[in-house]
Amino acid sequence: MPTQRSAPFFIAGERIRLGQSKNVGLIISETYTGDKVRVPLRVIRAKKAGPTVFITAAIHGDEVNGTGIIHDFLFGDEVKLQCGTLVLAPVVNVFGFESHERYLPDRRDLNRSFPGNKKGSLASRIAYTLMTELVDKCDYGIDLHTAAFQRTNFPNIRADLTNAKARRLAEAFGCVMVVDGKGPLGSFRREATKRGCPTIILEAGEPWKVEPSVLQIGTQGIRNVLADLGMINEVMVKPPFLAKVRKTQWVRATVGGILKFHVSPGDFVEAGQPIVTNYSIMGVEQNVLLSPNNGIILGMATMPAVKPGEPICNIATLTASQLRRYRTKLNQAKADPHAQAQADLATSMDVVDAV
Repeated sequence: MPTQRSAPFFIAGERIRLGQSKNVGLIISETYTGDKVRVPLRVIRAKKAGPTVFITAAIHGDEVNGTGIIHDFLFGDEVKLQCGTLVLAPVVNVFGFESHERYLPDRRDLNRSFPGNKKGSLASRIAYTLMTELVDKCDYGIDLHTAAFQRTNFPNIRADLTNAKARRLAEAFGCVMVVDGKGPLGSFRREATKRGCPTIILEAGEPWKVEPSVLQIGTQGIRNVLADLGMINEVMVKPPFLAKVRKTQWVRATVGGILKFHVSPGDFVEAGQPIVTNYSIMGVEQNVLLSPNNGIILGMATMPAVKPGEPICNIATLTASQLRRYRTKLNQAKADPHAQAQADLATSMDVVDAV
């Protein structure tokens, strides 16, 4: 059972009582001129004690879909907590967000720097502060991400499904896909879960964008989790299906050239199905890459120009029976935001029928 945290609750040197909401700034570093650099936090506490949940975005400074999700969550329908505490951090990597960069000024990846060290590098010190000031004061966490530069991801949850509490969050969120795994070494969700604060991540969309269908899936997912934890009184919205994926595989370019895609994010594919044709710069067909297995297109490159070995398409593996069943269910749910996400994300690339 989660800790029933009662008043007072201290974070970023501020005291927030039950029934109080407050904006605070968590100091993570300083500028060259010595000014404090703060992560903005919105803390919302119900009048009744309950679980404490953090929601973070933009650990990579160019991944602003998560910032948009938290923004919409705060300024959409009023958040009426029945119990517990919610800590919202719309921008974690303030340095990267200001410069539209994925990384910190020291070129380190904050999401590979946890749990950190208070006497280490800039990234390590920030990670240490986040662990001690945020993770250690929460019972659960949701971390919002997008794909990396020149890629897009079909909305999916990633979580360590061997952890019962993380599995509960992943299943409650409401994405059609959950990718099982502890996460990379040094990643926020891996170290937070290891620390005793089960944390999941949403991977959805592209960097440098705020995409409407991603916002809808993200904000509803947060509400689903809070409803499942008993923190808000709402009916959970379930997805058309829930595929738990344990294996994913990147298809990579074998020669340099220009790509014509035959699939888009969220599409179902069968083993041996053409997924992309590689043409020379003069338009001569060079080869066709086929899907190595049955599955769903989890992520794709949005840059059609490639060199040998560069990633093109990430496929989440399904059995043939799963593929048939899930395809039918999604086709029957055309109003579902995941179906809309399929259509929206496809506009980021040149998709044509295979010849």
